[in-house]
Amino acid sequence: MKKIIIFASGSGTNAENIINYFQDNQKAEVTHVFSNKLKAKVLQRATKLGVTALHFDRASFYETNDVLHIVKDASPDLIVLAGFLWKFPENLIQEFPNKIINVHPALLPKYGGKGMYGKHVHKAVFENKESISGITIHYVNENYDEGAAIFQAETNVSDVKSPEDIAERIHQLEYEHFPKVIEELLYKE
Repeated sequence: MKKIIIFASGSGTNAENIINYFQDNQKAEVTHVFSNKLKAKVLQRATKLGVTALHFDRASFYETNDVLHIVKDASPDLIVLAGFLWKFPENLIQEFPNKIINVHPALLPKYGGKGMYGKHVHKAVFENKESISGITIHYVNENYDEGAAIFQAETNVSDVKSPEDIAERIHQLEYEHFPKVIEELLYKE
């Protein structure tokens, strides 16, 4: 059985979608959800779906190997960042090379980098009157949004009335494609 660990910072709709996608899968499962926010809704969603939900603080993530040891003990085949806002530490990246992926709500390299996440991306896309936006699923390295792209999907946003309209279209792309790409990566080996 392949093991997936998810890191998330917010409400966890992507994490919930991924957990549900693998719920009845005989070959892979989400075993843990980690969050840097104690009150993040993702922890409640995970618990409700029978997945181990863990909270950690900045010190245990960056200044010690506490999180690294817990992740190593869980022995994941893939670590998935689904709305996780902290930069991933080098000790985890080195321990799991090409085993950590992220979904970014834009077509990288456009609208990537520090501070470019969620509503900030959609606002920039809207203000720049882009006609196309999308998602990029990529490997995580030591720099924000600079890991090699694995998959991109685009959607027309020329008719949107607000950044929130863009967000809705991007969420639909994430829900449709992210679990499938995870599955493909797990079985590629």
